[in-house]
Amino acid sequence: MVLVACGPFTPSDSVAFEPLSDLLEVVARDRPDVCVLFGPFLDAKHEQVESCQLLSPFSDVLQLCLRTIIEGTRSAGSQLVLVPSLRDVSHDFVYPQPPFPFPDLPKEDRAVPAPKFHFSP
Repeated sequence: MVLVACGPFTPSDSVAFEPLSDLLEVVARDRPDVCVLFGPFLDAKHEQVESCQLLSPFSDVLQLCLRTIIEGTRSAGSQLVLVPSLRDVSHDFVYPQPPFPFPDLPKEDRAVPAPKFHFSP
């Protein structure tokens, strides 16, 4: 089974990632073999981003989002593919886009030959 979802993963009036939390509950319940998530994870067109109301740097918010996704899908045993969007505020908006940098990914999750998490361009 393949689960595919597309962002943004925040409601228009906050950056609390409630839709993302709901999605992670579905992943934990249904345990898909592969879960493909397309950005934007933090949308450049979000009201709080455009008006500079965030209390943390964009990169910190993205890292929190990625950590939430990784921890929220770990028990499902799914392969996870994260694909950035041109509207991801903390990512280069060039085409083709480079994958998300995530140096904090635990060693066991990026183990070769079968990593659980794939950061796709």
